Amino acid sequence: MIRTAALDLPVRDVLPALLAALDEHGGAVLAAPPGTGKTTLVPLVLAGLLDGAPVRRVLVAEPRRMAVRAAARRMAWLLGEEAGDRVGFTIRGERKVSRRTVVEVVTTGVLLQRLQRDPELPGVDVVLLDECHERHLDADTVMAFVLDVRAALRPELRVVAASATTDTAAWARLMGDVPVVEARDVLHPVDVVWAPPARAVRPPHGMRVDPALLEHTASVVRRALREREGDVLCFLPGVGEIARVAGALGCVDGVEVLQLHGRAPAAVQDAALAPGARRRVLLATSVAESSLTVPGVRVVVDCGLAREPRTDHARGLGALATVRVSHAAARQRAGRAGREGPGTVYRCWSRADDVGHPARPAPEIAVADLAAFALQVACWGDPDASGLALLDAPAPGAMAAARETLRAVGALGPDDRVSDRGRRMAGMGLHPRLARALLDGARLIGARRAAEVVALLSEEPPREYGDDLAGAWRSARRGGDGYGGRWRAEAKRLTAVATEGGVAESRAGTASDGGLADDLAAGLVAALAFPERVARRRAGGYLMASGTAAELADGTRLSGADWLAVAVADRPVSAASARARLAAVIDEETARTAAAPLLSSYQEVAWDGDVVAREVRRLGAIELSSRALRSPDPEAVRAALLDGLRREGTGVLRWSREAEGLRQRLAFLHGELGAPWPDVSDGALLDRVEEWLGPELGAARRRADLERVDAGAALSRLLPWAGGEAARFEELAPERVEVPSGSRIRVSYGEGQPVLAVKLQELFGWQETPRIAGGRVPLLVHLLSPAGRPAAVTSDLASFWRDGYRAVRAELRGRYPKHPWPEDPSTARATRRTNGRS
Repeated sequence: MIRTAALDLPVRDVLPALLAALDEHGGAVLAAPPGTGKTTLVPLVLAGLLDGAPVRRVLVAEPRRMAVRAAARRMAWLLGEEAGDRVGFTIRGERKVSRRTVVEVVTTGVLLQRLQRDPELPGVDVVLLDECHERHLDADTVMAFVLDVRAALRPELRVVAASATTDTAAWARLMGDVPVVEARDVLHPVDVVWAPPARAVRPPHGMRVDPALLEHTASVVRRALREREGDVLCFLPGVGEIARVAGALGCVDGVEVLQLHGRAPAAVQDAALAPGARRRVLLATSVAESSLTVPGVRVVVDCGLAREPRTDHARGLGALATVRVSHAAARQRAGRAGREGPGTVYRCWSRADDVGHPARPAPEIAVADLAAFALQVACWGDPDASGLALLDAPAPGAMAAARETLRAVGALGPDDRVSDRGRRMAGMGLHPRLARALLDGARLIGARRAAEVVALLSEEPPREYGDDLAGAWRSARRGGDGYGGRWRAEAKRLTAVATEGGVAESRAGTASDGGLADDLAAGLVAALAFPERVARRRAGGYLMASGTAAELADGTRLSGADWLAVAVADRPVSAASARARLAAVIDEETARTAAAPLLSSYQEVAWDGDVVAREVRRLGAIELSSRALRSPDPEAVRAALLDGLRREGTGVLRWSREAEGLRQRLAFLHGELGAPWPDVSDGALLDRVEEWLGPELGAARRRADLERVDAGAALSRLLPWAGGEAARFEELAPERVEVPSGSRIRVSYGEGQPVLAVKLQELFGWQETPRIAGGRVPLLVHLLSPAGRPAAVTSDLASFWRDGYRAVRAELRGRYPKHPWPEDPSTARATRRTNGRS
């Protein structure tokens, strides 16, 4: 019995065009808004189940498990059947199909596994990839693989890309310029109510959402219940925020509050997707944006936030980041209010703030960890994904980090080709890290225990389970909640996977539990999955093997442990340390076992204020032990000394007055004459340090040796000896100048013009100012009083004697009567003595 509801869906009007496109081009893009029937009516028509057409087997891929179950049950209901008859579904850990099944709904992850096992998809006539606009990485990968299969193996295979948006041109080009078929939008008018908080709230930071925004969202839900009719669908970024708003709402008379998210028990999901007996408030994550139809909803409350993956490839840290919802997603959310009649959306932000929201969500391939993707494409035979039809190519840096991870877990060989172990890991339905933890953990602690811990890591346990992985394991074993049920089912599946599909543990070599208590066993498995997150306590927190600092939450029972295996961590953008959100206590032996590839022992000769030579044993960035080296490699010592010089500058050397003077004279000639006179600035000297300090460096072993080096003697090596110009050094930049009194006065080559500071009486009779640098530069003469104080400054002695001497004489001769003050200094005899001495 076919229910008439199947015939009334708006997408039916474009089905002839869709079928024609598939017959003519083998593929099409279907743009159909949520609620038009693209997920439920189209597969039934493609399969020939509604109009007596020849039966074709249709495979429908959905990005989420909840959508798979809901779509299959809705289609089965339209046919008057139960799921598992002509319409079935498969998700990880649950399968309802029969010999009569011709429409099967699967997750994109399940379809990936099938494509890897048998790329030809035998028996499948049509593949419909739903919700392509969401740009999940698995969905992008499935599309690329299916197009590859159609081009190389199955030209008759029909492919439909279904999207809830009209932004479909790129998909049509990717699929070979196939037609785009657009269904009309049956959306009823939706009023937009801007409902920003009365006071500013803090922007989201990492996973943190300002509690004030959640309180405000709850108040907007209560307002919507008062002002509008119908069920209320409230969008929130995650499970924690849903629980917080549910708590803030409390008990509302006559209203049922449901929490709709991927972790919700199946019974709750089913209740949310069926009409309610009384008015409802559904608190939902983005799962309800487009792939599910929620009956009875006439009001949407949108908190304005969403969650997207972010990956720090350099540190191996992945996390979900809370971001402002994109305009595209906000439109999808608002549209849920207009499916059954005129509706209202309350947006918990202002119209002015709306301008700053992004146009659309970032594609997952641009922001996510690509290790699983890299393994999939390696197994497919295209390790760099260059030959695949992808809307966005993976970033080279992200792919390089992914391949490094795969090599570390043994999925890739030295030549970067996928190993047999890697192919087995790819078929486990796990991230490669978790697959490695399951395989190696089963060998060390037994398949069942390893599978139970990996099941905890594959779906992060609820926050109320705490941040202690071993404690969460015990809670899951006891738990009668929805998470506990899913965990037990996944642990059972993984136990079978670890023992090669049910082979006895003794044959698989995994019968022993390794003698480890649960705490250490949990930590061992976590460390096998994330060896670079093994962490050792230090002042102020922990240091992970990756080199990243880590902190624990206040009050955790994990604090004080010397070693941790950090299973879940994130690092907010501006934070100096990562936050360990799920970890287990381990010991050093367990850390070394799990992170063995990170163990290293080497000689380290480095500069740390002095030459430090030691033999070091490390686990990644964590120093395990060290001992001093008595006879370090001379070349390594030389390199450390060079590093010290470059860090601390040439001031480490001994600079006598003569050495400083030599450097100043060379600097003067370089500035005035240029080459071949050398640049002796710190930077230039460090660039040429081997040239002028080589022998001393060869003989030095520590800082004290450098401090004894005569910098002047070493610096003289830079004089231009080869061309003979060094012979003129004293002439061009004399250290001293002989004055008429017979004294040899030191020239000061500080900054600026060189200075000759001399008592006035010693220059009587000297008409011309002395010049240096081949006559280019006059000395700046500081004429001193008999007490050695400056009396006048000039670079033109003749002018001084003529115009300035008279005033100086008048001022000083009464103060210094014993010194000569002749009327005509140009003819007087220069002297170093007073009038009373010959």
